[in-house]
Amino acid sequence: MNKKNEKRPRESERHVEAVEKTLSILECFTDSEPELSLKQLTEKTGLNKSRILRLCGTLAGQGFLIRMPWSSYRLGPKLMMLGKIYERTNALVSVARPILRELASLTGESASLFIIEGAKRLCMARAEGPSPIRYTITEGESLELYAGAGGKALLAYASEELRRQVLNSRVLERFTSSTIVVRDRLEEELEVIRRQGFAVSKGERTPEAAAMAAPVFDNESKVCAVLTIAGPVQRFSAERCQEMLISLQASTRKLSLLLGNRQKA
Repeated sequence: MNKKNEKRPRESERHVEAVEKTLSILECFTDSEPELSLKQLTEKTGLNKSRILRLCGTLAGQGFLIRMPWSSYRLGPKLMMLGKIYERTNALVSVARPILRELASLTGESASLFIIEGAKRLCMARAEGPSPIRYTITEGESLELYAGAGGKALLAYASEELRRQVLNSRVLERFTSSTIVVRDRLEEELEVIRRQGFAVSKGERTPEAAAMAAPVFDNESKVCAVLTIAGPVQRFSAERCQEMLISLQASTRKLSLLLGNRQKA
């Protein structure tokens, strides 16, 4: 009896570990590396080749991966199907996409939708600006909350518990000379954002990039996301920021209204 009880936790742990290893393979693929060889997957995951082959074979058999004729792998159609289901059932993303496209067209800069995910911000949707020179991130990418306009706008309206968690971090990474890593200065910055209703950053994550962000409110008048516009820092002069802010805040009001917020601007 005791032996049987002892085996169950270990069996459960083995199944969970197998799922984690399988998912780690899928997470290796990125926009810059859409196709990976067996050797690359082995290096990225730390798994041995025989295990990679077994797991990739299972994923390919279920449509989550495609094995190319030259033995490398690409993401499969099943992931696209699941992604489409997710998008159709996620009202925030579905409603935000046309607004993002309009915002990118009006400002000429790339527009993004961010939400809080854990202690970071997650890019849920994005529309690229028309300029060939632009600041680019990918949907699904996670970034810090304390650096960049989008992160600071989310952090400014986040719960006190989350703000404390981020601000009390032992070491805040300094990405550039403009990254604010001193707690008192960050708290002052967040207070300014709450007071004025938007955030601006110039060179905080990447020296050449600038951004603006404003909050989106849900039907309970709580901030559920932020919209951002981002591009080369030279295109974010004080005068142009004022012009783009009008379009940005009009877009956040429109999205908030569609999400059921009836608060007057």
